[in-house]
This record gives sequence, C-alpha cells and structure tokens, in this order.
Amino acid sequence: MASQVSTRKSQHLDITIGEAVGFRDKTTLLEHVQLVHNALPELSLDEIDLSVRVLGRSLKVPLIIAGMTGGTERATEINRELAAIAEERGYGFGLGSQRAMLKDPALTATYQVRERAPSTLVLGNIGAVQAVKMQTGEVAALCENVGANALCVHLNPAMEVVQPEGDHDFRGVAKMLERLTSELPIPVVAKETGCGISRDCAERLYALGVRHVDVSGAGGTSWVAVETLRATEQQRALGELFWDWGIPTAASLLSVEPLRFKSVIATGGIANGLDAARAIVLGASAVGIARPVLQAFAKDGRQGALDYLTKVEHELRTTFLLIGAANVAQAQAAPRFLTGALADWRTHLAQPYPAR
Repeated sequence: MASQVSTRKSQHLDITIGEAVGFRDKTTLLEHVQLVHNALPELSLDEIDLSVRVLGRSLKVPLIIAGMTGGTERATEINRELAAIAEERGYGFGLGSQRAMLKDPALTATYQVRERAPSTLVLGNIGAVQAVKMQTGEVAALCENVGANALCVHLNPAMEVVQPEGDHDFRGVAKMLERLTSELPIPVVAKETGCGISRDCAERLYALGVRHVDVSGAGGTSWVAVETLRATEQQRALGELFWDWGIPTAASLLSVEPLRFKSVIATGGIANGLDAARAIVLGASAVGIARPVLQAFAKDGRQGALDYLTKVEHELRTTFLLIGAANVAQAQAAPRFLTGALADWRTHLAQPYPAR
C-alpha cells in the first residue's frame, strides 16, 4: 500500500506538470469581478502594506504556496525549495497529503521543511476519509512530525470516486471535523480540492465549529481530470463526465462570505496578482497557488518559481494601488461590480435555501 501511494504521488506530479488538466469549459468566474479604478489613489506603490495575519501567523504577503506534493522522493527537493522561497518572501506554505507517511514513516522526510523554513506558516494536510479513521492524538502527531502550524483536512469526494484506488465511503466526516476542531491544539482548515464549498456546506462547517476554510474552487486544476488520466476504462468514462464538476472559485467565495470565518483561503485557478486581488476583494484572507508554481519550478528550478511568485506579488501590489487600497483590509472593503454568471450566482445565493 505504501508503494502504491508513493507511485500515485509521483504520477500526480507528472500529470499536473505536463498534461492538460485544467477545467475545459468552466472558469473561476473571477473575470466577472470588476474592480473600480481609483484615479486619485494618494498612495506609494512601494509602501502598500500587503501583510496579513492568517491562522495565527503573520505573512508579509497574503499568499500561500498551496499544498502539492509529498510521499515520493521527488517531493523532497520540491517541498524544501518552495518552502525556502516562502520563508524568504514571507508567504505561507502548504504540504501535500500526508497519507503516504502514515503508510510508510520513512517518507516523513519528504514533508519536512522546517530546516529551510523555520518561521514560515506551514499547513499540514490529511484527507477527510483518512482522518475519520484516526484518533486525535494520531492526527496531532502527524502535524508535530512536520512542524505544522495548522492542518488542512481535504474534502475531495469527486476526486476519490474517479480515482482507481479511491475511497467511496464519506460517512463520519462531519463528526470528525467537529472533534478535531475542538481537540487539536492547532487550527483546522476545511479544504476542498478544486470543487468549491457551497453556502449550505459552509453553514454546516461553521455549525461544527470550523472557523477556517479553503474554498479551492473550480476553474483551475481539475483533480477529477488528473484522476481521469490515471483511471481504468470504466472510471475514465465517469471522470470525463465529471471533469468540469464544481463551484467556481469566485462563486464559492460569495457562498462563504456571510459566515465570517476567521480565515478564508482562496485557491483554485489563481494564476496572477489581479485574480488574487479579486479574490481578496471577495473576502479572502489570503490566496493559494499550486500548479503554476510547480510548473515554473519544473521548467526553471527554484529561480523560475521565485520569478513567477515575485511577478504575482508585484501584480497584486499594483492592483491594490489602482483600487486605492493601502492594505488588505481596505482591499476587502473595496467596491466591486459583479457581472455575467457571477451576478447570477449572487442572485441565487440571495434566495433562501429550502429546509432539509
């Protein structure tokens, strides 16, 4: 089983780097967030304050290099080099699913980045189905072994049902989240994996005590697509059907906005600083970027990833200037005009949900 998980992690790297696994017809809908230009910003570009406090830690920039990998020897260099960039630039850093180190403790080293990132916000990562089967102490040890400041529990039913060796039983996840949120000594982040979080789901998470979410909406990498390319014939047909399944990132941000979560991380198709700013205007505390960073690293190594992230940061700072926002709080309060399908989502979300 450990070898199988490690092989899958290596396949995930190959597919996400080299294959066309984006959503085909669905976008993040962030392009429908029209920001209002400020011709008289009275700001200095270089003095705009991008710092933010997320999950109890301070970031210099509201940016997280989102969880991508671990559990295969190739992941060791990727995680350590990207974590070092996060340390240097003041970003957060997410680990890939730690399931592999549960199966084979020898793979723990592929997730350990603290030597390169001693002060960085590091997010651990475990699948919801795996966490259901674990005692709180086991989950805490998983986090301690990598020095995690918070734990992402990823919710991925669409990915799992297409994955050749995936799980099909998602019972007990709500009770597990309630338990971990109250018992773990670090924050718990309920994180989707490219399919977004609905208003109903957000309300249920909040009622369970969850105060931190990563919407991980549709429009970027489709993890259904990734698993479709690994699937057998029958599962491949299922994956083709559900390739574009999910709630667009912008719509998911609108869905969770009324709940006033302590932290809202926006991942899912964030490719540049303008999209990052749009997500923040929709209420995100920080944004996460994964696949574009991995592809830049695969192409040009550490410098390629650093150049890409520096560009995103500059684009974000520029957008803040152009909307007259001196800091993240002002950006979150900035005016926005929603168009097209995103305006339709806003109308839908204004309607009462039927009682269950």
